[in-house]
Amino acid sequence: MTKTLLQPIDQLSLGLIAALSVVIGGLIWGEKACGNYCFIHTGPRVKQFSWNHKQVGSEDTSFIISFDRPMDQSSVEKNLVIEPPLPGKISWAGRRLAYTLKTPVPYGETYKIHLQGAKEHFKNEKTDQMLEPFSSEFTSRDRAFAYIGTQPNEQGQLILYNLTQNKKIVLTPPNLVVMNFKFFPQGDKILFSAADKSRGSFGIRELQLYTVETAVQGQDKSNLLPKMELVLDNKDYQNNQFDLASDGKTVVIQRVNRENPADFDLWKLTLGSKPERLNVSGGDFLITPDGQTVAVAQGQGIALIPLQTHSQTPEFLPKFGQVLNFSRDGKAAAMVNFNTDNAKLRYIRSLYYVNNQGIQKELLKVEGSIIDCQFSPNGTALYCLLTQLLNKDEYVEQPYFVKIDLESGQVLPLVSLPDYRDIQISLAPDGLGILFDQLITRSTPTPNDLLTSDSGEAIVGSRLWLLIPPNGKPVKGSKPELEVLPLVGFHPQWSP
Repeated sequence: MTKTLLQPIDQLSLGLIAALSVVIGGLIWGEKACGNYCFIHTGPRVKQFSWNHKQVGSEDTSFIISFDRPMDQSSVEKNLVIEPPLPGKISWAGRRLAYTLKTPVPYGETYKIHLQGAKEHFKNEKTDQMLEPFSSEFTSRDRAFAYIGTQPNEQGQLILYNLTQNKKIVLTPPNLVVMNFKFFPQGDKILFSAADKSRGSFGIRELQLYTVETAVQGQDKSNLLPKMELVLDNKDYQNNQFDLASDGKTVVIQRVNRENPADFDLWKLTLGSKPERLNVSGGDFLITPDGQTVAVAQGQGIALIPLQTHSQTPEFLPKFGQVLNFSRDGKAAAMVNFNTDNAKLRYIRSLYYVNNQGIQKELLKVEGSIIDCQFSPNGTALYCLLTQLLNKDEYVEQPYFVKIDLESGQVLPLVSLPDYRDIQISLAPDGLGILFDQLITRSTPTPNDLLTSDSGEAIVGSRLWLLIPPNGKPVKGSKPELEVLPLVGFHPQWSP
């Protein structure tokens, strides 16, 4: 009889079968030997925590906790601890828990999250096991802001101040005078307009646009100036006011043709590309939060101009003369009616709440000015800087802050200021503080004056103030906190 030889593939197969048999036999023997103790480490566990050791900001509104098996939801909710507390709402989708914050996470903090004592969920509920204890931490961004310096050794320079680290960083070189700036969405860069200091007050006609890194996220820049980049020159056009879209990619600039001043339009600049004309003229403007539309003051109303050429036709709101601010979700805006159609109301200004459902609600009337209003992060309130007209003949105004509850319509006065000098305000991304400036001006500027106010006066100094409004809804007797900061400058803006 001829002996059959095994092929190599057959030998490999038999070897694998033998190895697997040994492993299976070992498992069966081990189970009999150790009994229930074999499953002492098979309890449920947290599979993923979306904010694990991350830095979060105001745009981060919720986190996710994923489990490796179905959980008893009530036991998880009962045992979830966040320190310091962050009020929020829990929802479930299978094995995933979503925790949605009621208000933005306060900045400049380290948060710890703990979960233990929670149980898994089975249909018979007799084999429920306890969750392996879970803990993690995350941080919020540093509390920081930028401003334009007015001290002799910082005049016109862009300066970042990190309140969390108590650290000041000069961002721009001394040969440039910064006129305006906007933070990028993550706070890692700033877009700003500036001119050469040697041009004095004539530099306002020679502005160029730059970007500069901020080091706000803890980068070590030592004594070197952060990296700068020119994004738009002034060779053929004079660059005036601008706005940066919330995506950090699109800029709208008001430009004037140097050869033909009657050529006065808005332009769109996608960073990294050449600017393109929008063929839109007008006054003050703002880009909507979705980055798709620009709201422009035109004549007796506000035009809503699509930034994409293939988009829908423009809308026009004839009732309003100025857009102050949009809510973060873009569904509402604060607008001003100047009452120009009624001579009896020539000193009266009306503040309106306007949303995308067609609601136009008058919030208040003032005999004076509505300087600025900014939505709280959750869109439930407005913080406004208003003025009261004290002397109609000389038009003397007294500024004051109010908080308006948009649900009840209640207006809560916060604090009055001694006088008005082109004050600019900025509400913190977590809603916990309002920055504003107090200019010191000279009424007769000279060609050598580098900085001028909106009213054309020379800026010779400025103080920065921090207003901390009462928490929660307006309550009678609650008082805001007001403190002057040890910094000299103007035009403060919080980092996102």
